[in-house]
Amino acid sequence: MNRRRLGRSRVEVTALAFGSAGIGNLYAEVGEEAAYEAVRAAWQRGVRYFDTAPHYGIGLAERRLGAALREHPREEFTVSTKVGRRLEPSDAGGDDLAHGFAVPATHRRVWDFSADGVRRTLEASLERLGLDRVDVVYLHDPDDHAEQAFREGYPALERLRAEGVVGAIGAGMNQTAMLTRFVRDTDVDVVLCAGRHTLLDHSALTDLLPAALEHGTSVVIGGAFNSGLLADPRPGATYDYTRAPAELLDRALRLKEAAERHGTTLRAVALAHCAAHPAVASVLVGARSAAEVHDCADRFAAPVPAALWRELRTDGLLPPEEELP
Repeated sequence: MNRRRLGRSRVEVTALAFGSAGIGNLYAEVGEEAAYEAVRAAWQRGVRYFDTAPHYGIGLAERRLGAALREHPREEFTVSTKVGRRLEPSDAGGDDLAHGFAVPATHRRVWDFSADGVRRTLEASLERLGLDRVDVVYLHDPDDHAEQAFREGYPALERLRAEGVVGAIGAGMNQTAMLTRFVRDTDVDVVLCAGRHTLLDHSALTDLLPAALEHGTSVVIGGAFNSGLLADPRPGATYDYTRAPAELLDRALRLKEAAERHGTTLRAVALAHCAAHPAVASVLVGARSAAEVHDCADRFAAPVPAALWRELRTDGLLPPEEELP
């Protein structure tokens, strides 16, 4: 699988990446064996970039990912994790479903973008992963913590990079405005943008992607399916983690019909669209099982006819400024 370098760093990522929220029991339990097989399938398909975070299953995703990768040579894969949510032990009991994860609530999340918090969070992640280093560290969802993230969190990541503790630094969010600020005002290598560069949401085209090209910053795209609607458009499907509005469901169904007329699938078109922009280094796809991994890898490798892209633009389903594969 093709690899691209992140910004001006020496860190390389594969064009398709494995997101570990699913094996952290996002929404429902995933067994240990199923989680292991999902990572194993990703490796079999040539994926060498794996993303995780303390937030995913309050540490479960990091532990499972680290255990599955331990059988492979460390120099052959790239791992990213995130800082900003520090985990503290909790005896409150119950589960973590309020945060979306089907795990016991053994810890609570504490927002912390301080320099000390960044280092402590990263050290705990390394322990859970069972690794002596990670390649990429992102500031995770600093939406409501911009002042501390820019004043303390980002400089702490810069120092970690200068010390050689990590190879590349960045921020990961579900919005483009603050990510664009990171690109323009800091020396991040990469930003992770979820859900804002898809067949249904083109907002990254207005600010983030042009800024990334201008500054030589790489972009990793997550949320290619907008949390489900573009994977399987049907009544009741989710869009950005809530029930999809009728007009977006109609648009997704039109996209699906067009894809099938041209002999391909909506999932293949969604992934190809995310990867097409020259600023994009990798497309991050979450998976809960080996079957899901193989399906995503198959769709990612599937060619999409040029005539389909032209039709989507002509029919107003892609904006005129959209980069076509």
